[in-house]
Amino acid sequence: MENYRARTMLLVIFIFPALMECKVRLYDFRVVLTNTTKLCSTKSIVTINGKFPGPTIYAREGDNVNINLTNHVQYNVTIHWHGVRQLRTGWADGPAYITQCPIQPGQSYLYNFTLTGQRGTLLWHAHISWLRATIHGAIVIFPKKGVPYPFPKPDKEKIIILGEWWKTDVEVMVNQTTQSGLPPNISDAHVVNGQTGAVPGCPSPGFTLHVESGKTYLLRIINAALNDELFFKIARAQYNCC
Repeated sequence: MENYRARTMLLVIFIFPALMECKVRLYDFRVVLTNTTKLCSTKSIVTINGKFPGPTIYAREGDNVNINLTNHVQYNVTIHWHGVRQLRTGWADGPAYITQCPIQPGQSYLYNFTLTGQRGTLLWHAHISWLRATIHGAIVIFPKKGVPYPFPKPDKEKIIILGEWWKTDVEVMVNQTTQSGLPPNISDAHVVNGQTGAVPGCPSPGFTLHVESGKTYLLRIINAALNDELFFKIARAQYNCC
């Protein structure tokens, strides 16, 4: 009888190794208004935890991710985890009025899903109206422990999020566009990790990535733009892609 139990336990360990290693990743997302100045103009934007772009979600393949979102603004909100395979967790996918009701002002919702068979770089963003102009961020999925990258391990990694910036209130602009039937206004600037470039009379720290000759850098590049096609290139660089 004891030998039978031992064989059964051994069989369970071999069949469910991922269950023995996976972790639960907990995140607290607060939807809040944040005053931000760019291009010599200040406005209030909707953010997660006061950050633009929002917090990066780090996990490993097979991990369970729990994000508790609380809405502190006047808009309805949902979050879509762009590219995550929602296996039996469609209610956590995020498209408003499709897989879930919007999270109303003052309400909370727990997103709960597992990263099954995925690794790499994905995007999360708001999925209602144009709130995703400022509500977005990165999802970084590392391989399971003990599993190497499918390429030589880089010396450093860096997330680069490309986006757009409007001086006007984006929600007001979208409402005007809907009523008029005209295309939305082109953004006033593009941003890299939330920073615009400098323009005459309006200084900006911009975004700078310092590198060292001979070292390898893994760039996790995300296009969070809504209205423009963006192209990314590194001048005079040697790189491997895909």
